[in-house]
Amino acid sequence: MKRMMSSFILGTVLFTSFSLGQQTFQTDDLSASGGNVRLTFLGHASLILTYGGKNIYVDPVSRYADFTQLPKADLILVTHEHGDHLDSVAIETLRKETTIIMVTQPCARYVAGAEVLRNGDARTVEGVTIQAVPAYNIVNMRSPGNPFHPKGSGNGYVLTIGGLRIYIAGDTENIPEMSNLGAIDCAFLPMNLPYTMTPAMVTEAAKRIKPKILYPYHFGNTDTNKLLNLLSDQQDTEIRVRNMK
Repeated sequence: MKRMMSSFILGTVLFTSFSLGQQTFQTDDLSASGGNVRLTFLGHASLILTYGGKNIYVDPVSRYADFTQLPKADLILVTHEHGDHLDSVAIETLRKETTIIMVTQPCARYVAGAEVLRNGDARTVEGVTIQAVPAYNIVNMRSPGNPFHPKGSGNGYVLTIGGLRIYIAGDTENIPEMSNLGAIDCAFLPMNLPYTMTPAMVTEAAKRIKPKILYPYHFGNTDTNKLLNLLSDQQDTEIRVRNMK
């Protein structure tokens, strides 16, 4: 694992574990205005971001965690409708009366009361700004002309929390729109074929985005050492590998 000390506003990583019942998850704390943003890595593409006592879930899916043992959600974001990202049972388990759920259009029929965000939409909820950005395939196809993730169907999300800008890419390749994201403190980029990116594609995306911290995620059996080697000369980006197969 590549670990580099830096003077980033994110501060020194606090790499710990979080346990509830039979479940243990890796966590990182990122320094932010008003307190830390805690990242909890549930697995694959499922995350919790906790800030100011609020719990933000991204793509909660039951195969990665027992959500009956986890805190209720204040905000749930779903990137697209595939079963490893959208799980209506997990969402209902996490839901409370005040939970806000934001999804893509194809997800809406599976989640009652959710708000649809399309590419380019932005909302502010509980002091967190959510910007929906494109996530799609250019190269990888189910069949000629039929991409695994069509343009306009899925979202990535750029979250502004406590002054930090966190990019959660969803299922995407290294698309041109990544050049327009602006400054990114922390990026989650997917890395598995045939659905998302190769290590070389993630490398190209990282060089374009220039995040201060890069988490490869959704990487399945992809060898993360390939990414570490390809980005070994990028001194301004710290790569953190967590349990996100």
